[in-house]
Amino acid sequence: MVSGVGDACQTAVPEGAGGARRVASALVANRLAAESSPYLRQHMENPVDWYPWGEEAFRAARDLDRPILLSVGYSACHWCHVMAHECFENTEIAALMNDLFVNIKVDREERPDIDAVYMQAVQAMSGQGGWPMTVFLTAGATPYFGGTYFPPVDRGGMHGFPTVLRAAHAAYRHRRDDVERAGGEIIRTLAAPRLPDGEEPAVATVSSATARLVEETDRRHGGFGGPPKFPHPGAIELLLRGSRLGDGPTPLEAARISLDAMRRGGIFDQIGGGFHRYSVDGQWSVPHFEKMLYDNAQLALVYLHSHQITGDGDDRQVVETTLDYLVREMLCPGGGFASSQDADSESTEGRFFVWSPEEIGDALGGGDDAELACRVFGVSSEGNFEHGRTVLSLPRALDQVAVALGAPVIELRERVAGIARRLRDARQRRASPGRDDKVITAWNALALRAFAEAGTALGRPDYVEVARNCAAFLRTELVVQGRVRRSWRDGTIGVGGFLEDVAGLGDGLLALYEATGDPELFEQARDLAEDIPRRFLEPGTGYFDTADDAEALLVRPRRLEDTPVPAGQSMAAQLFLRLCGFSGDERWRDRALTILRPMVPAIARVPLMLSSLACALDQAVAPAREIAIVGGAGDPGTRALLAVAWRRYDPHRVLAWGAAGSVPLLAGRPLRDGRPTAYVCEHFACREPTGDPVLLSAQLEGPAGL
Repeated sequence: MVSGVGDACQTAVPEGAGGARRVASALVANRLAAESSPYLRQHMENPVDWYPWGEEAFRAARDLDRPILLSVGYSACHWCHVMAHECFENTEIAALMNDLFVNIKVDREERPDIDAVYMQAVQAMSGQGGWPMTVFLTAGATPYFGGTYFPPVDRGGMHGFPTVLRAAHAAYRHRRDDVERAGGEIIRTLAAPRLPDGEEPAVATVSSATARLVEETDRRHGGFGGPPKFPHPGAIELLLRGSRLGDGPTPLEAARISLDAMRRGGIFDQIGGGFHRYSVDGQWSVPHFEKMLYDNAQLALVYLHSHQITGDGDDRQVVETTLDYLVREMLCPGGGFASSQDADSESTEGRFFVWSPEEIGDALGGGDDAELACRVFGVSSEGNFEHGRTVLSLPRALDQVAVALGAPVIELRERVAGIARRLRDARQRRASPGRDDKVITAWNALALRAFAEAGTALGRPDYVEVARNCAAFLRTELVVQGRVRRSWRDGTIGVGGFLEDVAGLGDGLLALYEATGDPELFEQARDLAEDIPRRFLEPGTGYFDTADDAEALLVRPRRLEDTPVPAGQSMAAQLFLRLCGFSGDERWRDRALTILRPMVPAIARVPLMLSSLACALDQAVAPAREIAIVGGAGDPGTRALLAVAWRRYDPHRVLAWGAAGSVPLLAGRPLRDGRPTAYVCEHFACREPTGDPVLLSAQLEGPAGL
């Protein structure tokens, strides 16, 4: 950062900031009107002369000899809306931006590569990151100052955006050498370092990582660390895996603390289903209200796995209400899923989701039902949110409420479920939050896997059909001439897919293959996996997030840690290991180890950051189990064998089924006595084939290798 600029302009997002001021927007739409991104189109009537990312903007900066103001956000981001209302819709601030800078707007969901590069720069300069992200660049795209939210005026020890604009422009105009020098130093910090040789993966590393997560679990409220508190589904998944590896009950107990607390907290939409982004407090009470596809897909899966382990009915209910929410409110025509729902409606954060006692009474007609709803969902006259309203939660378990009321538990549950449906119907009459309906490949791949697994494990063929339709949409609209693309909206496709898109889609197609037995899905997943080392691997350096033919940025980004979405590296490692199980081809395992070996020491030290890589590491070291079921899809014997395999949580298994020889794992495995037959193998050494579901169940009891 240029000396003086940072001292004058360092800012942070204030807790509870608000008071957005609307002003008249420009009469003529800016260049963003031609973009398909809902986030960019939200800004097309700003008085700011926005450019989308591209050569036109950089050429203008060079021609005008101006610095660039890069603003990055996404459509569901509450603080992005706040800054837009306060600053970008303010004609005076917009005029200052237009006079001093060339202004570029980027949707981080469409361009995670741009976001990753400049977020790393902002974190290096300011020690923090987040959205909205504001970065000041030279005309050559080199960052020299940046931050997150800036208020419209100086307040609370924070410099206002006009102050920041003038200081950033003055540094560029009058201290160009300092700017270029500082930018060069920042670029040197951004380059991905050569990865260490690392260590051979071992069970001990997974055990150490799992034990550390147990230690880091908030034993009272669940989750990890203090507020703001995020769900971290990858970490919970690793704890669930630990319960299957013989590490004792403690990892499962730690996972259950978090799962139970989130299910009962305000982070979970108690009447509509689905999870909000995160909790602003440490008790999961008050969320940041945006709902993201990737959170709900991943959390549905970990609750499913917990249900498979424990048989807990509340876990199953969370899975089904979450997936039902996605179908009801996030499914787009054609079969893909929208990216997100806003935190805001009626220009107010959370307005759609919160309740006063009076609103509960109006929705339910008063009386005993209203009184019970307030008691069950924790609604009071004081409220736990703004203006005396309450975020619904379950402060007491329904079993405890039933005892206190002297009511039968089953009867109370049915009554509360009916009340929840009535409240949801009443809520639907409110102004709904906006929806970003662009389809992102990686996030849809997570949903594809969740619906495929839940459909088979829970006996919900409707979920499998949702997964089929989603896969068909992705294969038709987002795989173009064999190449995966990042996003789609209204027939417009985005840039080439990133590692997380290609690997995620391959993994989702394998999950759907296990659910349907369609060998074309397996073949396309294998083809996608073959494309990864060709286009994302740099020999001697490792895998990167962008393909070798992608737009060249300041540096080629490489993310190893989980953001809310698993890193592309961990998705690729998991895909490679599963293909090894399906095929017996050790090349796939070797490719996975190329990713995992350098990260083994770090996984043991910081498993919360690297939880998805830790799960892939677990996949690599645990005894693998291959299940091959030969038989026709319409044969009741085949379905009976599949039901046994599907209902168990076994993260280390692969399941191939269908006609003999249709995929490698089914090669050389015939029907026995003309009946559907199951082969249970470990590293391709098989037990006695059986057509008896009871015998198959016995063979599958316990983890593989025991």
